[in-house]
Amino acid sequence: MHRPGPGARTPRPGVRALCAAGLLLAALVGCADPGDKGAVEARGTKGIAPPAHLKKAIPAGLPGMPPVLDAKDIYAANRPGNIAPVARDYPARVYVPNTNSNTVSVIDPATYQVIETIPVGTQPQHVVPSWDLKTLWVNNNRGHTLTPINPATGKAGKEVEVHDPYNLYFTPNGKHAIVMASMDRELVFRDPHTMNRVKTVPVTCAGVNHADFSADGRYFVVSCEFSGELLKVDTEKMKVVGQQKLPFEGAMPQDVKISPDGKTFYIADMMAHGMWVLNGEKFTTPRLLPTGKGCHGLYISRDSKEMYVPNRGEGSISVFDFAKNKLTKKWHLPDGGSPDMGGVSANGKVLWLAGRYDSEVYAIDTTTGRQLARIPVGDGPHGLAVYPQPGRYSLGHTGIFR
Repeated sequence: MHRPGPGARTPRPGVRALCAAGLLLAALVGCADPGDKGAVEARGTKGIAPPAHLKKAIPAGLPGMPPVLDAKDIYAANRPGNIAPVARDYPARVYVPNTNSNTVSVIDPATYQVIETIPVGTQPQHVVPSWDLKTLWVNNNRGHTLTPINPATGKAGKEVEVHDPYNLYFTPNGKHAIVMASMDRELVFRDPHTMNRVKTVPVTCAGVNHADFSADGRYFVVSCEFSGELLKVDTEKMKVVGQQKLPFEGAMPQDVKISPDGKTFYIADMMAHGMWVLNGEKFTTPRLLPTGKGCHGLYISRDSKEMYVPNRGEGSISVFDFAKNKLTKKWHLPDGGSPDMGGVSANGKVLWLAGRYDSEVYAIDTTTGRQLARIPVGDGPHGLAVYPQPGRYSLGHTGIFR
């Protein structure tokens, strides 16, 4: 966003199977909050194991992380209708933070109408689903607070003091929240419920803003908007282990998203007008794939085959095909616009995007690219969240589900 001014004997086959099952169960139990009885079952992870033929291909994940279901598709849990039990009764809504109005517009996606406007703190940037799917956190960047919204009732709770919360993420095991403190030049690891500070990691780049986690959750890649840099961070050690300057003068990296096979990171860049394609493991210099002016957001389709790429500076959305490894379509909004951050509907049929500079929200048909609605909201709409969405847990931002 351009802001104004993750030696013993060999056991018999049957014993090996029992051991594997035991390890899986231990991993699942490790995901639950000690004080949240039945949390694993509520999140829909109980009893879910990778297919036998895939077990050897799946790397050992971050301790406590729910097991990867498919080594070839880390978004396998995000299919249409696969809403976690804890979230199934939440009403379908689109929550739009209006940065300049200090409000959140609530849209009913069935009618394309704003049904409520919620006052929040100063300069709300993103609406972020919590790891356990029970809370939506509004990041009041300049108000230095988070406003919790109950997705079951749509009601806002008491603000929590958190300094410089430009963006918010959660480690894949749910152990920590990570605040992207952009102006403070910090990654702040916090308790995911109380938001009490656990560890502060100072960074030397400027404008930490977006991130995504590796398939095994052991590291994450962070974009630094104002210095045109990328960070690689060890999730468990809470330590920066890599840093590089993007090879483009004036680079301004934004959203970050990992490919379904977990091999490639894509980083939107609004000044380089395209996506950086990065090998996260090697963390070598990425290459640039041009998409359009003001490339900003990155959103995966429900079948994991495509990625939608809003180009804010030209009012278009590019479509990237993972199997073909290329852009295959470009949709232009009628009458232009400034498509920014957003998300995909639970059934995968609609892409929702905030019109950053036009005080509106766009609903776009993901099959045809046709604009379905253009909805007036407050001033400066930004990181809107479509909720609920399919998936077992949230990694944060406007909804990165796995």
